[in-house]
Amino acid sequence: MLGEYRIEGRRAAEIAASVERAVGSGELEPGQLLPPMRELASQLEVNPNTVAAAYRTLRERGVIETAGRRGSRVRSKPVTTARELSRLDVPPGVRNLSDGNPDPALLPSLGEAFAAAAEFADREPTLYGEASVDPDLARLARADLDADGVPDGPIVVASGSLDGIERVLAAHLRPGDAVAVEDPGWHSVLDLVPALGLRAVPVRVDAEGPLPGAVRAALESGARALIVTDRAQNPTGAAVSATRARALRAVLEQYPETLLVEDDHGHRIVDLPLHPLAGATRHWAFTRSVAKAYGPDLRLAVLTGDPVTMDRVQGRQRLGPGWVSRLLQRVVVRLWSSGAVDTGVVASAYRLRRDALIGALAERGVGAQGCSGMNVWVPVPDETGAVARLLHSGWAVAAGARFRTDAPPGLRITVSTLAPGEVGELADAVVGAVGVGPGRRYV
Repeated sequence: MLGEYRIEGRRAAEIAASVERAVGSGELEPGQLLPPMRELASQLEVNPNTVAAAYRTLRERGVIETAGRRGSRVRSKPVTTARELSRLDVPPGVRNLSDGNPDPALLPSLGEAFAAAAEFADREPTLYGEASVDPDLARLARADLDADGVPDGPIVVASGSLDGIERVLAAHLRPGDAVAVEDPGWHSVLDLVPALGLRAVPVRVDAEGPLPGAVRAALESGARALIVTDRAQNPTGAAVSATRARALRAVLEQYPETLLVEDDHGHRIVDLPLHPLAGATRHWAFTRSVAKAYGPDLRLAVLTGDPVTMDRVQGRQRLGPGWVSRLLQRVVVRLWSSGAVDTGVVASAYRLRRDALIGALAERGVGAQGCSGMNVWVPVPDETGAVARLLHSGWAVAAGARFRTDAPPGLRITVSTLAPGEVGELADAVVGAVGVGPGRRYV
């Protein structure tokens, strides 16, 4: 059952830590069955309640899952070995289209913005007890949110979208609560939810966003929160349309106690209009990261939401990091104020690359989707085999398993750096990898 690994410990925390260390090191693999609680208690000479407490901790941490009489086993994608750490090992000479990064050529220079922010900090250093949000950042962020129809609410700054989402979920939910998540969806969210001891309920997604019927079913089943990506959805490139937004709002208004979390990380790299859902429920949060437009190392996201949620988020933040560096906030103010990123140019560049690949694949009988952002999603019958064959052909793409729960298999191809001359060659390689023949088409 466990091979050579022996679980150790006398207390519940020690037993849980022993299992978690083994999962992190690879000595216990995803899907591996753990001993029944009474059997392990006998081996360790402890009370079965102690093992039960250890297993409960591991479930809440997202390390193991329990299926009744079938016992407990390491989750197929345990939190201890996050999906982000399962990136494809790309050999030298292979074209890497698997990483989800923006095109460095479309990112602005940061030198002038940092210099200006540092000069400002020299004149007016930030001290303990001052406001956690730079007033100029709040003003600029609020103006953008107003223009996009996001309801009024306090402005909070977090260290990126995922940090903001985590703080919002923790402000309202408790271990064991269910959260409706997009499927396929952002792998970091799929890892975060079980890491908080929450239970993910997959909601299918098409090109216009989450399916209203799937959202309704998730909320009817008891999901207390819903996480939605408004534009540039990762990995499918979906964007919530006006029609879909109306349908989703109609569903949410029937469940007003649902915690709604919206992620608009495509802000300033997407030229499709935003159709927010915010305000359809009593508690909501809306987050915008600067990572995709200005660089992943700028760890900053702006949040707004209902006053209760934002107060809880900011209150808990004060007890931890306190605030996100005001120096970093001033950098973003400078970048926003100077127009360092031309949204139209960036969005057009990514759109042309997406459309070129989707069109080339369609000509060869392979369906694909991606209406916003920098990724294209290609449904395939066998993603493991397709990834391996593409790698052999000199192309690295991401297997869909990192992004899905119940959704059918697929490939995520990041087109952010795809050159026009590469499109045909890549499309041919995909056709060879998925085995499309006469009369066959994968959509």
